[in-house]
Amino acid sequence: MSESSGRPRAPITEADVLAWLETTAAAVQAGEVSAPELIELLGELRRASAACADASDWALLAAREEGASLRQIAPVFGKGYVRAPAARLEKLHRQAQNASQWLAILRHKNEGAR
Repeated sequence: MSESSGRPRAPITEADVLAWLETTAAAVQAGEVSAPELIELLGELRRASAACADASDWALLAAREEGASLRQIAPVFGKGYVRAPAARLEKLHRQAQNASQWLAILRHKNEGAR
């Protein structure tokens, strides 16, 4: 959580990713990064992307539990209608009924990956 505002913040932002990408692209163009290193990096990024998607799903469930309407959530999905978050919630509810259950699933998944 951010100390200044008291509300949780995402652990990484678009600006963080773009800054990293610019630096990494320059290193690749300078020949400082090999193809095998890029393949390893690709795997890391794919796992991080999946972790961000899992965190997003948790936040969606938690927002609904805290009383957010689908109309309030919809703009975050880049749509002006409620079908996108409603469809995601429907899929999530096949696995977990609330954010606590989803977090338990993620913990179990993470323990299995170790």
